[in-house]
This record gives sequence, structure tokens and C-alpha cells, in this order.
Amino acid sequence: MSLPVGKLDAELLAGLLAQAPAPDERVILGPGIGRDVAVLDMGSRCLVAKTDPITFATDHIGYYAVHVNANDIATSGARPLWFLGTLLLPETEATADLARDIFGQIIQACTGMGVQLVGGHTEVTYGLDRPILVGQMLGEVSREDLVTPDGLRPGDSILLTKRLGIEAASIIAREKSEDLLRRGFPGEFIAAAQAMLFEPGISVLKEAQLACAVAKSSGGHVHAMHDPTEGGVATGLWELAQAAGVGLEVWGEKLPEDPRARRLADAYELDLWGVIASGALLIGVCPSLAEPIRQELEGQGIPCTEIARATVPEAGVLVVRDGRREELPRYDQDEIGKLFA
Repeated sequence: MSLPVGKLDAELLAGLLAQAPAPDERVILGPGIGRDVAVLDMGSRCLVAKTDPITFATDHIGYYAVHVNANDIATSGARPLWFLGTLLLPETEATADLARDIFGQIIQACTGMGVQLVGGHTEVTYGLDRPILVGQMLGEVSREDLVTPDGLRPGDSILLTKRLGIEAASIIAREKSEDLLRRGFPGEFIAAAQAMLFEPGISVLKEAQLACAVAKSSGGHVHAMHDPTEGGVATGLWELAQAAGVGLEVWGEKLPEDPRARRLADAYELDLWGVIASGALLIGVCPSLAEPIRQELEGQGIPCTEIARATVPEAGVLVVRDGRREELPRYDQDEIGKLFA
């Protein structure tokens, strides 16, 4: 039986990863559910590595690839420094102008973050119906500033930056613009939703760096960060709990939704909790640091909301809404995949 579009089922993936050879002693963080990056011991500093493809979007894929990979580097407290890209162009649509456009996006995005394009591979590929770009990002962080996903502890506060649905709204508006016009959405609304790719934007680098700086200046440390992508914020929360071996109590009424994303999700009957969610960052810290970090981010123009509390693992991963406590939903297949099935 064929697998559905999107991430592999978490249990299937865990079984596959379990077959990997035992890492050598220099592997600080290897593969696992809820782990955004690999971390390698380079002495006084750590090398942080990430790879992620761009599959749902077909527009601005160079920009997407640089930023989504940089986001995951940022979740470790590291600074993204070096980018590689594997670009596969469809044989029926490959042109020099298309290659120039995508490379221009990559270089512009790298330049904006102080990242260097250091390599990759480009080819025209048989059997594709759209360009595919797989990015790889490398970064560095000191051992003392490294943040790993297993650092979340019972009692920690979970903060969410920005709002649900930023990336999904931009993708829907870009990929379904003609259909949205037929459905009666105003052109101005569609254009505004498309622009959400850049403002408020899908990057979480700034808020990750600010959170770490506030914690360090207070004599503390960010315990964990996670970039919710496919499967949305709900799946991101579940992955965060899995990586740390803790439970969660999520306060459903506090999850902030972007109103444009809500309208677009409703139009296509998508659950906003399960749509691709770059642009939002989950931050786990001790309760005493939650308010200072939230205030600093808000002061820098980045919305930030406390949405959950880590609990003991026996309590499970629960959401409280409408006076009910129930298991937090998990979306192994992103809701936005329904638009491309």
C-alpha cells in the first residue's frame, strides 16, 4: 500500500532510525523524532547540520530553502553560516532564466543572513513536474550555548512566537491564487497573504537569538526550541514532548491564529493546527524566564504567547479547550497536502 503525501508516520520513522549504526563519540545529537538538527563535537565549538527539501511550494523556493534550513539551525542556539543546495529542474520546463531566478533567491536570502553559499549540485532531471530544491545548512555554536531538544523539563513554560498559519497562508495564496479569485477572495487579500512569506515572514532566527540572549543575561539557559513545519504547531508540540520525554498541557484557547490564515484554512476545510507552520517558534524555558523573554520579543515587534506547560511524561500530551482535556492531535500528513493530493 502506498504511503500518503507528507512526513512518514512517526512510528515508522522511529523504526527506520533505530537501524542506524551507533554514533561515534563526537555525535552530540543524532537523528530522532523532534530533533531539528545533528550536532557534532568540534572541540570548544559544535558544528550543527540540517537538511530540508522544499516540496509544497513552487514559488520562491530558493528563499524558502535557505530560511527553513536556517530556522532549524537557530533552534540549537547556533548561527547559520554555510549553505549548500541540490536543485533538480524538470526537463520540460528547465530554462536558464529559471535557474538564474532560483539562484538569485538563494543568494539574496543567504546575503541577508550573512550566510555563505558554499556548494551543492544542479541538474535537469527526468520525471519531475516542478523544480525541487533540497537545502543543507551548517552552523556553529559554543558548547555552553548549545540548545538541544531533550533539555525540556517538567514545569517549563512553552512560548510560541508569531501566530499559527503564516507559511500555510502564503503557500495557499501563491499556489491557489486563481482558485481563490474564483471563490470571491479579493485580489488585495490574496496579495497580502502571499506577502506573509516575507512579513511577518517564515524566519525565526531573530527570535531564537533574542530568547537565548535574554536567558543568558539572566544567568539562565533556553532549555529547548523547535521549529514547527510539516504537521503544524500541534505536531511540533508533540515532537517537542517526544524529544524530551515529557508530557505537555497545551492551553488551546491561547494558541494565536493569524486571521488571514484562518480564512484560507476554512475555505479549504483545513485544520489550522495541522498546517505547515514555519515562522512560528516553540521555546521551552523555566517559568521565571518566560515573561522576560516574552517582553523582549514583544518589544522587538515579535508577538509571543505562553501556550503550554511541560509536565511529567505519565500525564501525556494533552490540550485543554472548551473545558475539556483531550489528547493533542498529531498530523503525520500536513493538512496543506490535501490541496495537492
